[in-house]
Amino acid sequence: MAAQKRASDESIYRIPPYYYLHVLDQNTNVTTVETGPKTYIRQDNERVVFGPDKMITVPPRHYCVIENPVVKDKENKPVTDPSGQAKLAHADQEIRLAQEPFPLYPGELLKLAVTPLKVVVANAALRLRAILDFEDESGEKRVAGDEWLFEGPGTYIPRKEVIVEETIRATVIKPNQAIRLRARKECVDREGDSRVTGEEWLVKKTGAYLPGAYEEVVDVVNAYVLTEKKALHVRALRTFKDDFGTTRKSGEEWLITFKDSETHIPQVYEEVVGVVNITTLSNRQYCVILDPVDDLGRPQLGRKKLVKGETSFFLMPGEKLEKGIQNVFILGEDEGLIIKANESFKEKESTTERKPGDRWMIRGPQEYVPPVEVDVVMKRTAIPLDENEGIYIRNIKNGKVRAITGETYMLNQDEELWEKDLPPVVENLLMQGRDPVADRSDRKPQQQEGTMKRDKTRVVTFRVPHNAAVQIYDYKAKKARVVFGPELVMLRPDEQFTQLSLSGGKPKKPNVIKSLCLLLGPDFCTDIITVETADHARLQLQLSYNWHFEVQEKTDEIAAKIFSVPDFVGDACKAIASRVRGAVAQVQFDDFHKNSAKIIRSSVFGFDDKQKVRDRFQFMQNNLVITSIDIQSVEPVDQRTRDSLQKSVQLAIEITTNSQEAAARHEAERLEQEAKGRLERQKINDEAEAEKSRRELLELQAQSAAVESTGQAKAEAQSRAESARIEGEAAVDQAKLKATACKIEAESELERLTRAREAETKYLKEQNDLELEKAREMADIETGKFKDIVTSIGADTIRAIAVSGPEMQVKMLGALGLKSTLITDGSSPINLFNTAQGLIGGMVPSRRRADESDIDE
Repeated sequence: MAAQKRASDESIYRIPPYYYLHVLDQNTNVTTVETGPKTYIRQDNERVVFGPDKMITVPPRHYCVIENPVVKDKENKPVTDPSGQAKLAHADQEIRLAQEPFPLYPGELLKLAVTPLKVVVANAALRLRAILDFEDESGEKRVAGDEWLFEGPGTYIPRKEVIVEETIRATVIKPNQAIRLRARKECVDREGDSRVTGEEWLVKKTGAYLPGAYEEVVDVVNAYVLTEKKALHVRALRTFKDDFGTTRKSGEEWLITFKDSETHIPQVYEEVVGVVNITTLSNRQYCVILDPVDDLGRPQLGRKKLVKGETSFFLMPGEKLEKGIQNVFILGEDEGLIIKANESFKEKESTTERKPGDRWMIRGPQEYVPPVEVDVVMKRTAIPLDENEGIYIRNIKNGKVRAITGETYMLNQDEELWEKDLPPVVENLLMQGRDPVADRSDRKPQQQEGTMKRDKTRVVTFRVPHNAAVQIYDYKAKKARVVFGPELVMLRPDEQFTQLSLSGGKPKKPNVIKSLCLLLGPDFCTDIITVETADHARLQLQLSYNWHFEVQEKTDEIAAKIFSVPDFVGDACKAIASRVRGAVAQVQFDDFHKNSAKIIRSSVFGFDDKQKVRDRFQFMQNNLVITSIDIQSVEPVDQRTRDSLQKSVQLAIEITTNSQEAAARHEAERLEQEAKGRLERQKINDEAEAEKSRRELLELQAQSAAVESTGQAKAEAQSRAESARIEGEAAVDQAKLKATACKIEAESELERLTRAREAETKYLKEQNDLELEKAREMADIETGKFKDIVTSIGADTIRAIAVSGPEMQVKMLGALGLKSTLITDGSSPINLFNTAQGLIGGMVPSRRRADESDIDE
């Protein structure tokens, strides 16, 4: 839409070429167009409503759109109505191409400014849509709503009945590519096939493809490259015929391999489920395929297929491996497999009939591939056992448990390892690696890690230490056996250790020590007991007993006897403490304090026939023998008794301490007097030595003073003489140097002035020579110039030039009829007497002289 320009109220408008303005006649209300070049004079009843403005120029290969265009006749001139107003085609448009500049008539609007025409390149097109019915240049009728393509290369000339929907560019189809097209409306594709709305198809031809007006590119489909190791798993979306001519039903799945095609572009109704890699089995591998497909491509649901290597194959759709690729069982001499049948079948090698649930073992050495009718329950390996090792085995058919030791044994299909459980205390003692009774060292028990647990399937072993015994009870046979050390005990399946709970601590407490073995001694134990004398002084005794078991013959009867008392330590300590208390209760404190050892030993061991204290005390129940008693400490329990004993002890200690202090004091005084005498003697000797050293020092000082005074005077005289000599020599040298410097300075200045004068003289001489040469050459140039000028002009021409001025003035005055002329402004008085004669008579000679002087110059 052209911008309206409001003109001023001027009367004269100068319209340049290719400019125009709109003039409104206010009497008739008609607007006319005035174009340039012209000068327009505005009348009083007229008013300029627009302009002057430049006409619209449409250059070549451009166009513009005019809305409400003026109606033109056959001669392409605007049509006016009776009132003189230009007729317009209202609500219409006109597309104007390159032409002479034109104005806009009143009512016309520039809807689209001058715009370059669209150039459609090769492999591109414009999708056009008709908005009005029309017939194009080729005679084809277009109906509103029709769409078609304007394909390049070319320049599109717009029409008012057509609009451009979009620019379509060709899709380049590379090798192993295709484009997927969809029909937006019923149409015929470029191959001449009819397509219905929504139908999709592929174009595989390599090159640039330009979709039709009713075609749209859905996607670019790349081909799947198939190799010998990859196949394509495809599913049909509807019933159709594939590229290989096979009719596929909806939902059908199949494989496309390298044998079918090297590359495959999925059809419109094909869905690529995935890429299937080839399954390769070596000669030591096999696999079981579930739901295999037969030769006709039909799946056999519920079946299994065994495939042995060496081979390669693709899993068909619906097939899957049961447990993946498995290795062939390679059995050595000490290995075996337990097999279980899942269904009835006959073995090929042995033609043995197998029923479901049957179990059997296959022993090596051999290679075994299980058929699909069986499952491999487990792999068995022979267990090598030393003489001191064993395992518990349970028969799963009859439930019997037995122990195997000292051989290499492989479990068969009816046997399994049996775990033997032990009481927690026994487990703890076995895991500690030492027995608390047998090992009396200070080392702490080793902390077993959580992963280091006892293998319950292994035969329980226990090392019985030297001079010890272990009782083992067989619950099945209901009898016990005793093993004397050193020996290695290996429990049978129905045997258990007899656990010993012994008293411990001081004083003894029951069930402190847990042990599996019983030490036979000799050993000792310590106990603390409290006794009371006849005068009611309570004492605390710490006694130590040496004991051992008397086992002369290791028979079953004697072995059973030593284990008859479960806590022999507590029983023995109680019995001894009872005897000691009874004996101490019969004596006074002072007597017991003096004869405590005899009283205690006699109370425990008793007297023989000769009234001597025996040296042993035997317990007949278990043959325990006490050989000696050591009284380690006797402490009163009553505080008063303890205080009195402490006072007496302190008094004895004080007496001993005082005597020792007196002796030490006397010895210290003696040593002090001797030291003082030695010190005084040393002082006297030191003073004598000091006086002797002082005398020698004074002598040395006197000698050094004499030497010093003599040497100083001599040194001062020598230094003054030397200084004077040096100063004189320095003055002489300085004078010589000054004279030499003045001479050098004068000679250098004289040489410098001489060279400067010579250079200046030479420079002036050369300058004067140059000036003379220049003046000479300039004179020669001027002389030659003047000579050349005179020669070229000639003598006659010079003479004519000299006399031409006065002659021309005389002729001009003669032509005017004037004898003489004088021009003045009248402000100065002029003497006109003899003026004419002077002008005429003196003009020519003076002018001639002036000209001649110019020529001379």
